[in-house]
Amino acid sequence: MKQILLITDGCSNVGTSPVLAAAEAREEGITVNVVGVIDYGTIGELGSREIEDIAKAGGGISQIVGTRQLAHTMQMMTRKTVVQTIQQAVNRELTQILGEKVSKTVTDLEPSQRAKVVEVIDNLAETSPLQVILLIDVSASMKPKLAAVEEGIRDLMLSLQSRVGQSKLSVFHFPGRHSGEEAVMDINWTSDLGSVRSLFGRLQMKGATPTGPAIQKVIDFYRYGTLEGQQEIEGNYRIEREGMLGDNVV
Repeated sequence: MKQILLITDGCSNVGTSPVLAAAEAREEGITVNVVGVIDYGTIGELGSREIEDIAKAGGGISQIVGTRQLAHTMQMMTRKTVVQTIQQAVNRELTQILGEKVSKTVTDLEPSQRAKVVEVIDNLAETSPLQVILLIDVSASMKPKLAAVEEGIRDLMLSLQSRVGQSKLSVFHFPGRHSGEEAVMDINWTSDLGSVRSLFGRLQMKGATPTGPAIQKVIDFYRYGTLEGQQEIEGNYRIEREGMLGDNVV
């Protein structure tokens, strides 16, 4: 199972709509969850609306939290959406087995049947392989909240390590230091808690919030496995395309 866990205060202001990007992720089988660490007032209201829309388009859940609740919320959302994803798959199987006219879900089953199915869902949630990419907004407004984000990542990694199934975590932040860097990978796939410790000292805060392009960058990382693989494929495509165009020139 694949997830993007976006941590932001909302109000993207550069590039593609993050709602459209989240919908693209969902089409790729990637669930997008959003934790909103927002401010009060009009900006906070706008940020909250965007956060809800991103999660809805990405097939995930969203929650607005204060910094003190951030670590617990990250764990809860990851667990909840794993169970939700498995339950959706089970519901599809039930529809196929019982027929579209019956169209039963887990909640429609008799209590004894439901208990057995729920037990299977819980077991799959604990044992299924899981990949989570944390996508962290480091725009200027997020600066006072990053200490809580760091603590949240550590607690989330401890939670993932306690699962029976294989769990991997990768960390990206956005925007990058240089112009045109929609998102930057800080940690490749890992289950090592120690790799987080040096992360936050390297981050530099910037004003722009390119949430949509950052989500698309992470989708590409899921597609190609590595950023290098993505760049190699894109480069080969350009070479092939230029060669084709050259052959067509008379």
